[in-house]
Amino acid sequence: MNNKIVDKEYFSENVVRLEVEAPLIAKSRKAGHFVIVRVDEKGERIPLTIAGANIEKGTITLVVQKIGVSSAKVCEKNVGDELLDVVGPLGKATHIEKFGTVVCACGGVGTAPMLPIVEALKKAGNKVITVLAARTKNLIILEEQMRKFSDEVIIMTDDGSYGTKGLVTNGIESVIQREQVDKCVTIGPAIMMKFVSLLTKKYNVPTLASLNTIMVDGTGMCGACRITVDGKTKFVCVDGPEFDAHQVDFDEMLMRLGAYKTQEKEAYEAYMAKC
Repeated sequence: MNNKIVDKEYFSENVVRLEVEAPLIAKSRKAGHFVIVRVDEKGERIPLTIAGANIEKGTITLVVQKIGVSSAKVCEKNVGDELLDVVGPLGKATHIEKFGTVVCACGGVGTAPMLPIVEALKKAGNKVITVLAARTKNLIILEEQMRKFSDEVIIMTDDGSYGTKGLVTNGIESVIQREQVDKCVTIGPAIMMKFVSLLTKKYNVPTLASLNTIMVDGTGMCGACRITVDGKTKFVCVDGPEFDAHQVDFDEMLMRLGAYKTQEKEAYEAYMAKC
């Protein structure tokens, strides 16, 4: 059987963790790599960062948020079911070295792809301070796993239901103001990464952002994931997914991310009505 789901866990109503059989990917993947998943013959190609791997079991861990029709279909799969395609590892791995003190700032499901990066940074000898942010307490995921590899975990919630009330940027700034920060890594919604970038630029903290653009083929041929970095066109799938956040044109990226919002909404509503 190919791409069989061997374990499933609901983090929240719309966020699911899947452990999928993919021995070759598990063996060769590094922090920062992603896969492209297709749930069935009519499914869209969804890019998902690899949140973890178990070489002995030959499995990879994916965290999926139910947003549109294809992601909803993936979330509805159960243990024993198969995914039609799982292609990877794709993209460039995260550059890991001993930077010093690194702040890893993640929002929502961005916590999943950040986990292997936090682990790799810690093993490289860095002091790792992780900022987990979400709208409310039940959307904070992987806290226990993050604590395992972080020197400190700061939790921020918009509504103050857990940790400290405030945005991810408040958590980052509190660290920058009390000690030297040598590097920042951020993963989350594009608007969040934009404001993290604006904050760290003000304090001259080098920042890496893992981008989540619309992708189709994942090999650089279609151009759907193109962005502007330092005035030049780059493809997230082959040149990234990580870039110098201070060089990324986030406004252009946000505009491109909204290109199919209406169609996605209509398709999802029709699918849910049919279900």
